[in-house]
Amino acid sequence: MSLVKPIKKVKSRYVILTIVCLVFGFMLAFSYHLTEKKESNTNMTSSQFERDMELRNELIEQEEKNRELQQELSQKQQQVLNIEKELSNEARIYSKLAGDIEKYRMYLGKVNVKGEGVQVTLADSDYNLGEYNPNQYIVHEHHVFKVINELYISGASVIAINGQRLSHDSYVLCNGPVIEVDGKSFPAPFVITAIGDADTMEKSLNLNGGVKDILVNENVQFTLEKKDEIVITAKLKS
Repeated sequence: MSLVKPIKKVKSRYVILTIVCLVFGFMLAFSYHLTEKKESNTNMTSSQFERDMELRNELIEQEEKNRELQQELSQKQQQVLNIEKELSNEARIYSKLAGDIEKYRMYLGKVNVKGEGVQVTLADSDYNLGEYNPNQYIVHEHHVFKVINELYISGASVIAINGQRLSHDSYVLCNGPVIEVDGKSFPAPFVITAIGDADTMEKSLNLNGGVKDILVNENVQFTLEKKDEIVITAKLKS
């Protein structure tokens, strides 16, 4: 009986030792597997980090290029803006020149003109046989000048006598019963047409003691009409 008990104790120790060895072996295997996994993860992380750095550097390069392109675009836009301003200034200058040219052409009588205005007709009065001087009943150039001057003063831009356009170098002469306008003879009645503000010219001619009253007192038949549209053609060549 004394030999049996020691054998059981020895077997029990082997069992415990075996279990301890198994557990220790399992721990070693698990530790090795975990270390290998960590190294693998570390390698992947390092590779991903390098890739991220490459992408970041590329992104920085692209942003730098974008900034340079944006600066270049801003410079080009400023250049375009400057050119547009220059063209705009030139267009205004050309427009002003064109307007001046048209105004001078109108002043010289080179173009037709249309607009509202007035028409003044000056006619000889009926001759009184008892009067000694018949010249008191006909229209003279100074009568025409009074009307023309008053029309210009009241803002007329273009004036014609019997269709003959007046310009800066026009002249009016009395030659017996006719009036010469720039070398062309016209008998009475004399129709003076003027383009401008019709109301202003009408009021100016009809002022008390003004042109109309003076001419009527000098035996000139005076007729004034406002016109919505008057066409005065270019100056006729003599």
